[in-house]
Amino acid sequence: MPYSNDVLAARNVIEANGPSWANINPEHVARMRAQNRFQSGLDIARFTAKIMREDMANYDADTAQYTQSLGCWHGFIGQQKMIAIKKHFGSTKRRYLYLSGWMVAALRSEFGPLPDQSMHEKTTVAGLIEELYTFLRQADAWELNHLFRDLEEANKSGDSAKAKELESKIDNHETHVVPIIADIDAGFGNAEATYLLAKKMIEAGACCIQIENQVSDEKQCGHQDGKVTVPHEDFVSKINAVRYAFLELGVDDGVIVARTDSLGAGLTQKIAVTKEPGDIGDQYNSFLDGDEITSAEDIHNGDVVIKQGGKLVKPKRLASGLYQFKQGSGEDRVVLDCITSLQNGADLLWIETEKPHVGQIAAMVNRIRQVVPDAKLVYNNSPSFNWTLNFRQQVFDAWKEEGKDVSAYNREKLMSVEYDNTELGQLADEWTANFQRDGAREAGIFHHLITLPTYHTAALSTDNLAKGYFGKEGMLAYVKGVQREELRQGIATVKHQDMAGSNMGDDHKEFFAGEAALKAGGKDNTMNQFG
Repeated sequence: MPYSNDVLAARNVIEANGPSWANINPEHVARMRAQNRFQSGLDIARFTAKIMREDMANYDADTAQYTQSLGCWHGFIGQQKMIAIKKHFGSTKRRYLYLSGWMVAALRSEFGPLPDQSMHEKTTVAGLIEELYTFLRQADAWELNHLFRDLEEANKSGDSAKAKELESKIDNHETHVVPIIADIDAGFGNAEATYLLAKKMIEAGACCIQIENQVSDEKQCGHQDGKVTVPHEDFVSKINAVRYAFLELGVDDGVIVARTDSLGAGLTQKIAVTKEPGDIGDQYNSFLDGDEITSAEDIHNGDVVIKQGGKLVKPKRLASGLYQFKQGSGEDRVVLDCITSLQNGADLLWIETEKPHVGQIAAMVNRIRQVVPDAKLVYNNSPSFNWTLNFRQQVFDAWKEEGKDVSAYNREKLMSVEYDNTELGQLADEWTANFQRDGAREAGIFHHLITLPTYHTAALSTDNLAKGYFGKEGMLAYVKGVQREELRQGIATVKHQDMAGSNMGDDHKEFFAGEAALKAGGKDNTMNQFG
């Protein structure tokens, strides 16, 4: 509702309640309503699901319309990211947030830092979603508060043109609230546990839930060894559980991302149930490594025997009780995983790879698209990759294949700073810069994300400040490296009291108490030093 209409509606309510409500200013009511657009997490989930669905359709029509996000481990980090995006690009369109289970484990668990193995408290995930949206809603309120203050000044000075311009900005304000792709790991238990946690995440505001096909109690980080996958029927039951949670809560267009770790997973906990040759269970079992049984003497105590391709086979079972897949079967398993997930309710795919290589990703996606033509990926631009080394090696290999002389370069030592300004180093940087555009166009990548960038940026900036502040620079390290740059780059946090809500609090005090309000933002507030 336009601000002027909301003022009129508030005035009607106030007048209808008689003189006892005379202290309530309809303009202040309308202002507070505008600054509190979303009343619940479910409001946010429904709003952002619509955005994401529209973005998916736009990508299908034009692959240049891909989307991006950065992983954020705290509400303030997510808030500042979206404020920065609005400042630099004027719009939040096609920019999301990512919630990484890795960062929840490493930074948010009450047990302290933990590895990415689903050992952290499951409710922490929903708690972080709520925290992120609390900070994003506060960013809306903060930005609008400045507009409303300017509107009051324009009205006081009689500048009607300025007032009209500001009202238009208020009415057309673009929210900082954007979709969050939220990591539910492997579902934290059975399908019922997955459903219950999915509900908590959706109620907190999640419109998109990412779930992976690892065994819940054996879950490993996608870039570590020892990953164990589940048969398709087990995974599909969890996709169903998430869909039921969305539908129960009225988020009918909620988005499910089905992640497969099969490319790097060589183990399974279960032999799939199969009823007839060629069914999904039989296809899963066909990848099991094993020895053909030619006589009963080949079967020993505790051995398991299955029929595979018309032959009796004894699957290779490790001391852990886990079964081993055939070497080199990873890509075929990925393709089957993805097709099965899309045919059973998933909306988007996530293929965890060991390197960022557009050709490798495209080869798998093209096979999937032969069955599901509009298959789309969410792709992890992971900090676990050595991006510099990977792309320099890709350029090296491409040049070598073309017959170009690469004798000036040592492939195994291409990370060295000596290659930074070489033709190879510069071309590798160009390929890195184009990776997302190329991946969106050639490999079906709808959404590019970096899972845990702000884990690294927090560490890097803290290291730089500590090195200077506790060294010879002392206070200059903060002044030169932080505050001076905040001022020159227009970073809002330089006025940290305002960013934390001091001005909004002052305005509310004035709404509530009029001239008797004791405000913090007077002439002696040191925040005034920053203009």
